[in-house]
Amino acid sequence: MAHEKFDKRFGMVAVEKQFITSEQLFNAIKIQINEDVAGDKHRLIGEVLMDEGYITQIQIDEVLNVLGLL
Repeated sequence: MAHEKFDKRFGMVAVEKQFITSEQLFNAIKIQINEDVAGDKHRLIGEVLMDEGYITQIQIDEVLNVLGLL
């Protein structure tokens, strides 16, 4: 059986590191979707989380580092 690789997403890493709650992530995703449907500029989930006051820039950098993006 072939093994599929599933990359972790930003929000899941932030929840695992206990920077945010799953409820905060869900709320940020709802905001992101509503903005996309309204035709607003797409914001990354980390940006939404920070704008909502759920996460700091230092925490964002740490998540990005875990994901190998920093």
